[in-house]
Amino acid sequence: MTPDRADLRRLHFVNALFAHVTGQDLYLAEQIKAAITFSLTELETQTVEHPDYAAKFDVAFNAAAANLLAKAFQHLPGHGFFHWDAARTLTSATPLFARDEIMTGLKQLAPHREATLLVTNLRPALIPPPKRAVGRRLQEYEDALAFIRDLAAARTSPNANLQLLFL
Repeated sequence: MTPDRADLRRLHFVNALFAHVTGQDLYLAEQIKAAITFSLTELETQTVEHPDYAAKFDVAFNAAAANLLAKAFQHLPGHGFFHWDAARTLTSATPLFARDEIMTGLKQLAPHREATLLVTNLRPALIPPPKRAVGRRLQEYEDALAFIRDLAAARTSPNANLQLLFL
């Protein structure tokens, strides 16, 4: 992926995550993205010198953005937030472990009327970068997305407003 394309992807990622703050204003999203990137300057410098570090930078950027989002939601007492990183362990994205970890998050979000469930790295966990996204792997990814959506719908109160974000 070219640096410009990766930068644009990160900008849209930040704009989607922080829509409640930016109001879909790309200028504000760019400011947040720049702040996150600034916090990772050493890794960014290494990425310029070693282009193969780009995947490391993406993972670090996503983690920093998720942490910033968690801190932002801490200031909203009525809003619950749970982040699940599907690539946290080698088995996290498998159906049995994914169900357990998502259920843990849904239980944590149950008392809140407004909540956000952030799922990151599901695609890289099921389709690791050196491998090609073909038939069986794509089907496993689509099945995992449907499984998480169905589980969240079944285990969330009808009165609750759950935002489910896949990044």
